[in-house]
Amino acid sequence: MTETFRALRLSKTETGQEARIETLTLDDLMAGDVVVRIDCSTVNFKDGLALTGKSPVVRVWPLIPGIDFAGVVESSEHTGFAPGDRVVLNGWGVGETHHGGYAQKARVKGEWLVKLPDAISSAHAMAIGTAGYTAMLCVLGLERLGVTPGKGEILVTGAAGGVGSVAIALLARLGYRVVASSRRKDSQGDYLTALGAAEVIDAADLSAPGRPLARERWAGAVDAVGSLTLANVLAQTRYGGVVTACGLAQGMDLPGSVAPFILRGVTLAGIDSVMRPTADRIEAWDRLARDLDLSKLDAMTSRAGLGDLQRLGAEIVEGKVRGRVVVDVNA
Repeated sequence: MTETFRALRLSKTETGQEARIETLTLDDLMAGDVVVRIDCSTVNFKDGLALTGKSPVVRVWPLIPGIDFAGVVESSEHTGFAPGDRVVLNGWGVGETHHGGYAQKARVKGEWLVKLPDAISSAHAMAIGTAGYTAMLCVLGLERLGVTPGKGEILVTGAAGGVGSVAIALLARLGYRVVASSRRKDSQGDYLTALGAAEVIDAADLSAPGRPLARERWAGAVDAVGSLTLANVLAQTRYGGVVTACGLAQGMDLPGSVAPFILRGVTLAGIDSVMRPTADRIEAWDRLARDLDLSKLDAMTSRAGLGDLQRLGAEIVEGKVRGRVVVDVNA
């Protein structure tokens, strides 16, 4: 008897797209040399765009969305993985051009996978997800460019979101003084300070047009917002400071000036998580196992099932999802 599994699949329609939970077989999956039994996935901003169709994230139809998953190798033709290995996947076009994590099974290329550290369960891996993994890459970017805790304050924008929440927890544990910027300052202030933020500021102070150079404040920053916010963060960054940029929640544009770069020696470091080399991925997951307080991760995490994804997709695009969501694909 052919084994079946459940998946949420997006299909193109005359009026846009529709999402349905369907029963599939391995024959419905795409090519790859490793089959994974998925335990959990998660909901990132890009997943929200895919689920709602508000941006052309999905490029192949029909498609199982979900840019992350964690689970156990079921079968493998790849020399680096064997049945029983616990693995995580982030990016590589999964959930965009290749069937993704909103399913109980996945077949992917082994080179896309990373073995999970022993200290991180599948549920914790997806509480981290691409957002948290990206936050770790941002922290590594600050470290590699010489931003130490003694250099001064670190700003985190989009602070109540997935990237921001994990970035605050990581930076605070590493000894940095973290300032959180959130458009939900009043309602999320206690949440952000519990994660480790020393101060919470109103995102509105950064989201409007500003001066090419402003008063120097930040030794570094993690920006998940882009557009005017990123331009203002750069204008306020101290001499020799570093801004790691990984998101575009406000917009893809950068309406700023070259002044911070040529007058203050500020570095803008782009952080890509989708096509990141394997060595960087392994380092990021090893550091997450070492540096992320899992109790704080639990405090920022909620749980959901496949049937909740359409609602959550709309909510995360509207900025209504706080922290991280673990999707139990077997619930």
